[in-house]
Amino acid sequence: SIYRAIIRRLLTTTTMSNISPTLTLNNTETKITDLLKQYTNYYNSSPNTKQPIVLRITGGWVRDKLLGHECHDIDIGIDHLSGVDFAEGLKEYVEKSGNTEALKGSIYKIEKNPDKSKHLETCTTKIYGFDIDFVNLRSESYTEESRIPSIEVGTPEEDALRRDATLNALFYNLSTMEVEDLTGRGLQDLKEGILRTPL
Repeated sequence: SIYRAIIRRLLTTTTMSNISPTLTLNNTETKITDLLKQYTNYYNSSPNTKQPIVLRITGGWVRDKLLGHECHDIDIGIDHLSGVDFAEGLKEYVEKSGNTEALKGSIYKIEKNPDKSKHLETCTTKIYGFDIDFVNLRSESYTEESRIPSIEVGTPEEDALRRDATLNALFYNLSTMEVEDLTGRGLQDLKEGILRTPL
């Protein structure tokens, strides 16, 4: 299975004791995070902003960076704002700044589809050549009648706890530029090569 493959890769390509909760970004990742932080500061400083937002890189990118592997697929988790609204505002900000290199191409909106357990719209685009997905942080709840969860906008903790494994529930907070281990076990499990669910 994919999880056995992940664990096998961890055990064969990484010295577990060397994993540190500090990330070293390459030049492109630095440009991406700088741009996202600049726009977030711009958005949060607007008098029309009702609630400031915090961005987090979520999931596999954080795990892979901690292991010293490159990853070109970045998921941005957003609180208090939809991924579509954030990406469209970012595109407008980039166009006004004249930074034509940063965001090329279209923003692709992925619609809600509750029948396929997709209750929140998301979007994807390319920033400095990297695939970037913008998604809401979310929570999941189940009933006895269905295996399809009910999904709503959630807190960072709720989003971490709904993920498949603790080592995939690590976040990189772009406000603090620090790794967040909101399950309390992700970093240790990554060091020890343990695959367990957050719950």
